[in-house]
Amino acid sequence: MDIAMKKVGILGGTFNPVHTAHLIIAETARENAGLDDILFVPSGCSYLKDISEILPAKDRINMTGLAIEDNPHFALSTIEIDRGGNSYTCDTLAELKKHYPDQEYYLIVGADNLFTMEEWKDAEMIFQNAKILAAVRGDRKHSDMEEKMAQLKEKYGADILLLDVQHVDISSSMIRKKVAEGRSIRYIVPDKVREYILKNHLYEKNEA
Repeated sequence: MDIAMKKVGILGGTFNPVHTAHLIIAETARENAGLDDILFVPSGCSYLKDISEILPAKDRINMTGLAIEDNPHFALSTIEIDRGGNSYTCDTLAELKKHYPDQEYYLIVGADNLFTMEEWKDAEMIFQNAKILAAVRGDRKHSDMEEKMAQLKEKYGADILLLDVQHVDISSSMIRKKVAEGRSIRYIVPDKVREYILKNHLYEKNEA
């Protein structure tokens, strides 16, 4: 008798800071794809972003842990930060599969990433080792995405599922701006994350 593999979603990001929209996407993915758990993976050095604007790993880890601690299906992984250097999805996936070969992985991305994933490092490896859950939040037509999905399936054997996610207009950059301006971030981040940001004076405007 075959034992069903554990289905694990991977949600990566700088989480600078983690916010409510991240949690909504993760819970939607878990429910719609029937996942057992979601791994939140704060990035180490993102080669796509200006690291001068990113908080130290310790703070991003602490905030992510606070944000997910009340959901038994959410877990924190520091795999990218522990590894050091630039963070690449293919390396994270390879490491997870090496240590946990009995798990089936689902990579949670924004649907717009479907149009750029081929440019990621070792994209073929990613498509062959994880199913893709693409969260649809913007105005891009489903027909455009379905056409791209078909191309990726034909070229890489990609297994992609579109997730219709409630659109919540929140971004980490918006939160940082609000804090710098002394404005409220209540309800757009979990309460414990808000308290951590205020207690540690994160993102506050530096006076010259």
